[in-house]
Amino acid sequence: QSLQDLTGDGGVRKEQLRPGTGQPVPLSASVAVKYSGYLGNWNKLFCSNGNSKYPRLMKLGKDITLWGLEIGLLSMTKGEAALFILTPEYAYGQRGCPPSIPPNTTVLFKVEVLDFIDSEECDAFFELTYEQQDRLPLEKVLKVAATEREFGNYFFYKQRFKIAKDRYKRALSILGRSSSSKAEQSQINTSKLLLFLNLSLTYLKLERADRALKYGELALEMDQGSAKALFRCGQACLYMKEYSKSRDFLARAQCIQPFNRDINNELKKLARYYKEYMEMEKEMCCQMFDPLNS
Repeated sequence: QSLQDLTGDGGVRKEQLRPGTGQPVPLSASVAVKYSGYLGNWNKLFCSNGNSKYPRLMKLGKDITLWGLEIGLLSMTKGEAALFILTPEYAYGQRGCPPSIPPNTTVLFKVEVLDFIDSEECDAFFELTYEQQDRLPLEKVLKVAATEREFGNYFFYKQRFKIAKDRYKRALSILGRSSSSKAEQSQINTSKLLLFLNLSLTYLKLERADRALKYGELALEMDQGSAKALFRCGQACLYMKEYSKSRDFLARAQCIQPFNRDINNELKKLARYYKEYMEMEKEMCCQMFDPLNS
């Protein structure tokens, strides 16, 4: 297959191994990529993150500073895999990078784009002062909060729960503004509700059931009929061995969604735990009063 010349001077050449889908990586994206860098004819590996199950998100221009690699990434879409050949001008230059990369070396990269999130509006937003942030139109603020939530979801699915929690809280912190109109407040509340539910689940994963319950209850204040919020509160109470409170929340969730398997399974789990708990209590009572009867 012929190589595609991305720079017009042969500095960055690309061979696509597998096509991706959707839009190309934008200039201000944070990307998760698997990469391996080679010298010579693909025979000497000098860097790789191939062993990492969940590569970290790297910001273009900040974490990825190899010019040729950045040009290459901007030509890729999500799921795409490609090989790149970078001449020294687009890689490590005349000096190289001793000891692993000699001077004036052409390097080869194999790259796979796993995911990316466009963070341009977020980056710009967090550089503003609080006063400037407050003056922005609501739709911009909501978009930034949604992107922060997307980052949170990304880390949540990678089981990096502490980072996910921080991103969700960062999104919440910018939704603190009060709004004059009812319609605007309702938009803010819709965003907040999602974040409260996300935080409740994330705290369950972090085994902080007290916090999970707090955020579940905040979600219920926004929407009393949210089966998901009732379910989270029920899970948190069960974790804390508050069985009657757990039953109350889960029964209310079941009324709203009688055929929800998760809710029904949680109620079965509650019944099992409660039975074990009662048997233990009974045994403890017997032990306490046994000496009196003997």
